[in-house]
Amino acid sequence: MAEIAALVLAAGQASRYRAAGGAEATKLVADWRGEPLVRWAAKAALASRARPVVVVTGHARREVEAALAGLDLRFAHNPDFAQGLATSLKAGVAALPADIAGAVVLLADMPEASGAVVDALIAAFGAATGALAAVPMSGERRGNPVLLGRALFVEVAGLQGDEGARRLLQAQLPGRIVAVQVAASGVTKDIDTPDDLDA
Repeated sequence: MAEIAALVLAAGQASRYRAAGGAEATKLVADWRGEPLVRWAAKAALASRARPVVVVTGHARREVEAALAGLDLRFAHNPDFAQGLATSLKAGVAALPADIAGAVVLLADMPEASGAVVDALIAAFGAATGALAAVPMSGERRGNPVLLGRALFVEVAGLQGDEGARRLLQAQLPGRIVAVQVAASGVTKDIDTPDDLDA
């Protein structure tokens, strides 16, 4: 099976978190169940068969990298992080090896991501002839992470501002996107405020 990488997007400014009273430089280094928030997504990626695992940093770069110390990760810095999520996705894709068949994109503020879901996406993508991407579904609701095949990398380069892969996926023919039903509620749960950390 062709190799699939993982991208952990960890470059955002966490403005909602800080506006709601968060004391840390970024929510990604805040404690969630005993570990920095960003570490959960990174460990989920590492628990899967996706390799390499690349973390895209931006805002509070030093703090985020320190929170991930000791993990077998590669880092790609996005100096344009203030321009929105699209710049991080582009920076991550640009940092991948040329022979990678696709990448699972994890959001660093979704701590209940799991290696099992990542592997389910990889398996479904590999088994579907002509697939461009694979997405997890919780009932009728699309979640994260998503797997983007290499054929979509050129379109990633055209994304702008604070948009991730959603618009890109919506523009594809439905038959080219593999939907994977998962039982894990973590595919739709993110952390935006200090209250979310305690919930």
